[in-house]
Amino acid sequence: MISIILLSVFGILNLFLGFLRSNKVLLPGAMLLLLAVLGANLADWSVLPAPQSYFNNMLVVDNYTVAFTGIVLLTTIVLLPFSRSYVLAGEANLAEYYALLLFSLVGAIMMVGYDHLLMLFVGIEILSVCMYVLAGSRKRDSRSNEAALKYFLMGAFATGILLFGIALLYGATGTFVLSQLAAAIAAPANVSLAPMLYIGILLMIIGIGFKVSAAPFHFWTPDVYEGTPTFFTAFMSTVVKTAGFAAFLKLLAVALPTAQGFWLPTIQAMCALTLLLGNVGAAAQTSAKRMLAYSSVSHAGYLLIGLVASQGRLTGPAANGIFFYSLAYSIATIAAFGVLKLVAEHRQRDDYAGLNGLGKTNPLLAFTMTVAMLSLAGIPLTGGFFGKFFLLAAAAEQHNIGLVVFAVVMSMVGLYYYLRPLIAMYLRPAEEDATLVPVDGIQTATLALLALLTLVLGIAPGFLSGLL
Repeated sequence: MISIILLSVFGILNLFLGFLRSNKVLLPGAMLLLLAVLGANLADWSVLPAPQSYFNNMLVVDNYTVAFTGIVLLTTIVLLPFSRSYVLAGEANLAEYYALLLFSLVGAIMMVGYDHLLMLFVGIEILSVCMYVLAGSRKRDSRSNEAALKYFLMGAFATGILLFGIALLYGATGTFVLSQLAAAIAAPANVSLAPMLYIGILLMIIGIGFKVSAAPFHFWTPDVYEGTPTFFTAFMSTVVKTAGFAAFLKLLAVALPTAQGFWLPTIQAMCALTLLLGNVGAAAQTSAKRMLAYSSVSHAGYLLIGLVASQGRLTGPAANGIFFYSLAYSIATIAAFGVLKLVAEHRQRDDYAGLNGLGKTNPLLAFTMTVAMLSLAGIPLTGGFFGKFFLLAAAAEQHNIGLVVFAVVMSMVGLYYYLRPLIAMYLRPAEEDATLVPVDGIQTATLALLALLTLVLGIAPGFLSGLL
């Protein structure tokens, strides 16, 4: 709860900082504020005598909430240094951008900690509205305008579908509270309302599936990710996805465990389709940014494996696997987008050819991108390897062998497109006019930290593998 209050207050204060003549104070100010929020959030870990409820039991703060809130806060902190180009360019709307990021984190935390379906809806809307605005922040760029319009229109439809599903669930059970939903669904007296209940569950799965880029509700992702400024694309592909899957897991594990016979085959089908379309789509791209967009879709498929393996439980190997995978994926994705943003700003291109010769001109950028790609591909000694291992092991334990084998095959497809940036950086000569990509001190430190964290998660995953 303290995290929501601090982010709301800091977001408003950040707007007033926009009146300053110089915007150089905004970046360090935002990072310090987020570090303070992260510290306040971590202070709640296992300190509370029992889960604390707020807003008439609509929001709960427990270790689950603290863990996933920590991921979204840490992700935003390590992402902020890559907004320095906005500071140097004297971006007039920088204060508004940072404020929207802070407000969107409020929505993300509500999605993680909700215990009431209306709180889930409010959290999704707060997060989504901020993302609609940020997607179109480059007003003179037609691709950014197109991305914002597509995201808004598709998001509005998905929100309507989600809200309709919530209404049907309420009509079938008479409650919005997650624990009461589970009890009402299991009650024999509600058997006659099963059609309304199942349609409501299906509509909610569709609505949340859109938010996490799960197939077949992913078609907006490549165009929106490509048109959105890279800095906000990185935020969208990490924070939004982490909050979405934390909310998804809580819905299935707390509210719908007794309806597992219905939603489990649906999630299994979505998982297989997402893995197939995400990996095949990424392999066909020539733009590194669109490749990362389809990569985001494929990683939604791996996280869906965790939902399948959860078997309606909020703790255990599957839930821990989702937590670890979300952290490893977020760190590697921020590193990849960070390098791509720096290179694209200097070389004015975001395709694979823009990375040519980077290993000679900028060894640190090339090394960081290499570690990020290897982690996203699931290569040993990186966090991404153990993220996939934990999820696949949990799925195999629940006898989802076919899904595990299919995921392994799709991971082999992923090797193809994740190695393409490495080939460009180390085996292709740079263009004649290619020069050193400028990277300042804080960005250098951030890239080194991201690479180090990815390797630490791959070498010593045990200290984070059993938190939930």
